[in-house]
Amino acid sequence: MSKIEIACFNPESAIIAFENGADRIELCDGLSEGGTTPNFETVKQLREKISIPIFVMIRPRGGDFTYSDEEFEQMKSDLILLKSLSVDGFVFGILDENDEVNTLQNKELVELAQPCPCTFHRAFDRAKDLGQSLEKVIGCGFTTILTSGQKPNVSEGRENLEKLVELSAGRIEILVGGGLRSTNIEEIREFTKAEYFHSSAITDGSAFASAEEVVALKTK
Repeated sequence: MSKIEIACFNPESAIIAFENGADRIELCDGLSEGGTTPNFETVKQLREKISIPIFVMIRPRGGDFTYSDEEFEQMKSDLILLKSLSVDGFVFGILDENDEVNTLQNKELVELAQPCPCTFHRAFDRAKDLGQSLEKVIGCGFTTILTSGQKPNVSEGRENLEKLVELSAGRIEILVGGGLRSTNIEEIREFTKAEYFHSSAITDGSAFASAEEVVALKTK
């Protein structure tokens, strides 16, 4: 049985994930943008209803992962505000103009988040050099990297995911996500030796997680 994080883009999906055995929720807004910072009131209401860990996305917009000074200030303000709701962790990732991990800005956010753990999200899959990027993310103080192995999906990236698990050597959690479903989780788990997996559990083209898919991901 795997540990499963469900990416939830609305309160309904978060409740479905919670009620059907998810280990953790990544709470976002902006499904069409690949995830953005959720609304304060949404987070507040869900925190009162859900007892499993909630990691909140800090991302001011869709698109690339290089932010203006104004956008970075917004990320800091959002993180401080949402931290007041007793969330369990944060999810973000900043690259510089050369698509390398922006160590200064990421470190600043990680320090602001303390003692909450932080996940470096799939900005990692746009970063240059698998090994060097891994070391930079570890150096910034993140506890987790969400990645499809710098490929479009986990099936194409499974060799890199296996390599990341080996290179990380227990120093950081490799959270496998990107095209992950109950139909391929067993194969990916066996190949990569990863222990934590990430999926939206959306199977019907809607915006909502499928209860059946959450259960299948958890029990396979």
